[in-house]
Amino acid sequence: MENARTGGASDQELLERHVAGDPDAFGELVRRHRDRLWAVALRTLGDREEAADAVQDALVSAFRAAHTFRGQSAVTTWLHRITVNACLDRARKAASRKTSPVDDTERLEQLLEPHESAEAPAERQDLHRELFAALAKLPPDQRAALVLVDMQGYPVAEAARVLDVPTGTVKSRCARGRARLLPLLTHLRGDTGDNSRDEGGRNRTPGTSVPPATGPRDAGTIDPAAVKGGGGRA
Repeated sequence: MENARTGGASDQELLERHVAGDPDAFGELVRRHRDRLWAVALRTLGDREEAADAVQDALVSAFRAAHTFRGQSAVTTWLHRITVNACLDRARKAASRKTSPVDDTERLEQLLEPHESAEAPAERQDLHRELFAALAKLPPDQRAALVLVDMQGYPVAEAARVLDVPTGTVKSRCARGRARLLPLLTHLRGDTGDNSRDEGGRNRTPGTSVPPATGPRDAGTIDPAAVKGGGGRA
């Protein structure tokens, strides 16, 4: 059950209360936003432990740096920016260690939504595996942009605020990422016709359907440490 004292406060009010010493305010922020932060981290890094560590690092950083927030963006944008930066740091370190790509069944299963892996049809699981195995081959910056825009559904302008780059940079990273993904996913197309132009002017990878993330879910109040072990579910 929501804390009656914090449940009706805005994100910015909660952050201000946290800075002022309210012991419950930051926990309420975590409860509100942890699922989307987890989804971004998991899809960017492709590894459950790495994603949990990235979210944990991001929440600790946000907890400590709350006094620096100046209200120039939404609190959720600020939290996502910190989380994406934590993910990119880990992805770059992993690349520098030349770790092997995700290629075994167990780790590929971790790329599925935690609530979905057991019940989803086999075809959808196979599609997830193919998409995320391909996504893992992209450079971290392109991967982060595609996760936000194509998988989390952020408008380009909002993704630019999260990534702290110009909108043109986000568009460029998405375009390059889609161009890299296309030859890896061509075999998933169900037809051979020319359907490369997406109706409505949306920027999507031709012939593919990227599974959308689910919205935030109410799972009760937790502390940042509870992000470990399944996306922050209590």
